[in-house]
Amino acid sequence: MSTPCKLPDGEPTTRVPAMPTDTNAGGDIFGGWIMSQVDIAGSIAAIRHAGKRVVTVAVNALYFKKPVYVGDLLSCYAHVERVGRTSITISVEVYVERYREGIEVVKVTEATLTYVALDKKGRPAVCDRKS
Repeated sequence: MSTPCKLPDGEPTTRVPAMPTDTNAGGDIFGGWIMSQVDIAGSIAAIRHAGKRVVTVAVNALYFKKPVYVGDLLSCYAHVERVGRTSITISVEVYVERYREGIEVVKVTEATLTYVALDKKGRPAVCDRKS
């Protein structure tokens, strides 16, 4: 068992079960699949803040702390860390709920990503819901 923890307060940005099709050659969940879930959650938080389309421009940090297994329920919690003129930096924490012998909650990944808001022509736009 890992160090006990609990899910953060509030609703997760995304929640999805890890399936057998998401495994790597070793049988654990593929890191690229987790990265994809992190980017999806981060983009949702960025879009909500900017009020417009965003694109990922950087993965500033990504730490895999613990493995994810088939059957784990993955929950991504994303929040705005910093807002620039056209960019938004988002922090994402990823937890799993494991249903083996009871429910175990484990923090498995942390990441920080930067997104850029775009206007209707695909050019960088001000990160402001009013524009």
